[in-house]
Parts: sequence; structure tokens; C-alpha cells
Amino acid sequence: MSGEAASRSEIDLPGKQQELIDAIKATGKPFVVVLFNGRPLTLEKVAASSPAILEAWFPGVQAGNAVADVLFGKVNPGGKLPVSFPRRLGQVPIYYNHEPTGRPCDAGSKYNSRYRDISSCSPLYEFGYGLSYTTFSISNLHLSSSTVSKNGSLTATVDVSNTGSREGDDVVQLYIHDPVASISQPVRRLRGFQRVTLKAGETQPVTFTLDRDDFGFYDDRAKLVVEPGSIDVYAGDSSNADLTQSFTVSG
Repeated sequence: MSGEAASRSEIDLPGKQQELIDAIKATGKPFVVVLFNGRPLTLEKVAASSPAILEAWFPGVQAGNAVADVLFGKVNPGGKLPVSFPRRLGQVPIYYNHEPTGRPCDAGSKYNSRYRDISSCSPLYEFGYGLSYTTFSISNLHLSSSTVSKNGSLTATVDVSNTGSREGDDVVQLYIHDPVASISQPVRRLRGFQRVTLKAGETQPVTFTLDRDDFGFYDDRAKLVVEPGSIDVYAGDSSNADLTQSFTVSG
């Protein structure tokens, strides 16, 4: 169902797989949906029917062993989605680093960007999303400086905590946004990520460095430019990161 120069007009589960999921759900027995696919899928119905979903992609000759190890808890998964999964096909193309619009999405406002038949503008599963058998919290975002020169650098640090009952991995992600630039900038740009392994109850600081290669951008002549102004920083474990701080690039 995937391959070069081979698009699909629908990206839900093909055939009668959804009927099979619904029939298994009706038995009342616990189950997990394991997906083997090469592209994002529309999974609203699957998610509504299933206690859990394991995205395996195309894992190769050791697929059986790898999937079994995850399902039976021998290993604790810590993967994050490298793409966004839409709620419905009509949201495609959908990606985290889109450019801003003069009418930002407001599902409840008639004259803003929205869908008439979906009560949200967000994907079902956003870029960078992923769960494990434990839980994490990311807190205390702070910057080493509130200003930086065009050729300078600063650091952004967060605390990541394992708030669950077993050891696991989380991938801490750092995004930025330049709200005022000579060329419109994406609403978020991923500028760093770190995988952290933590025991239950453990907390660890994670630090990222930002410099001109991060808060600069390439103009229409493919030249890296750094413009003065404010830069917003976001930290979390997906592109929906909601911890935020700002710094100013001096002229």
C-alpha cells in the first residue's frame, strides 16, 4: 500500500480491517492494534475503538521479535512520530512547520481558518508525538540570557521527569518561532531534540544551545540572514510543546 510514485486516494485502513477491529472490541477482551504502514494514516475510527495503537512502520526481518518485545513489556517503547497524522483526509497536506496565516485557526469562529465538519484544526497525532509505558513531565524552561548578538549564542534548559512507575525514554524537543521577519517564518521550527532515559521518579536537566544557525534563516537568495527582533522558544515532547520563553536578537 506504499511505494514510490504510488499515492492513495484514501488513507484509512484498507479492506475490512476496521470491521475486524470493531468485532474484536465487541468481545470485551483487551487488544492492541499494530500498524505496519509506510505513510501516515487517518485513524480516528481506529483510535476510538482501540485501547492502544503501536506504530511499527516497516520494521524488517526482526519485526516479529521487536513487536512481541514491545507488546509484552520486555522493552519500553520511546519512539516519536516523524510526521503528522491527520484526523481526516481533507486536512492533507498537514505538517507542524506551516507558515502562519492572517486568520489563525479557531474552530469556533466562522471567519477564521477552520473546517466546517471537524471541531479541531490540529492533527490526530502531531509531529513528535509518542507514548510509552511510563509518563513524563517537562518543566522549568529557562534561558541563559534574554538577549543575544547576531553572532552570539545562548542556552535553553528544561527539567524532564519520569512521573511513572518504570524506567523509560522520552525525547525532549525544542522549537522556535520568529514572529516578525522579512520573509514569513513557520509557526514552529524544530531546533533540537535529545533522548533521555530516566528511572521511575528521576529528574534530569536537558540543555540546548541556540546560535545564528538556529535563529537565522535563508533568504530568497539562499543567504543566511540574522535579523534583530524577538524569538519565541517552545519546549516539550512534541510539536505541541507549550512551555515558552522569549529572547531578543540585538541589532
